[in-house]
Amino acid sequence: MPSKDKLPSAQNLEELFDVVDKNDCVVGQATRREVHDRELLHRAVHVFVFNRSGAVFLQKRSMAKDRSPGLWDASCSGHVDAGESYDEAAKRELAEEIGLESPVPPERWFRVEACSETGWEFIWVYRMEDEGPFVLNPEEIDAGTWSPPHAVTDAVKNEPRHFTTPFRLIWTRLCAIPPVQVRKEV
Repeated sequence: MPSKDKLPSAQNLEELFDVVDKNDCVVGQATRREVHDRELLHRAVHVFVFNRSGAVFLQKRSMAKDRSPGLWDASCSGHVDAGESYDEAAKRELAEEIGLESPVPPERWFRVEACSETGWEFIWVYRMEDEGPFVLNPEEIDAGTWSPPHAVTDAVKNEPRHFTTPFRLIWTRLCAIPPVQVRKEV
């Protein structure tokens, strides 16, 4: 089996991220590799796409990912690049991962503080409504599926190993807030 450094990766390990302090203020920049190896505080976004019936679209991460390959995650997620805002990153990740382009960012839902479960990422969680179909980027995503929220909750509880650690933390917090209000067309 190839060493970890020889495995194919869907990411550029030399791309730059902003390094932030405990207040999420930029204090410098480092590569993806440095940020992860040194557990530096940095930023990420997770976007949850719901359809009109209230189902959420989940992605199964590509086996080429450097972190959590083959695990289920939010509709799209990713790091905030150096010099980029959370909102810009959310729009970019939607386009890159599931082919969903929008002139405006999705709605900010809630924020998660950096901790070991997030991989030391401050995360803004977004939500939006769309029916798809989506164009999945095969370098990023192996599969995607629509699931009713109660089924996701059951799966996270019964088979947590199938989900990324940040997703499990976010989903638990998401379930603690009032039910998702998905706009119904009249």
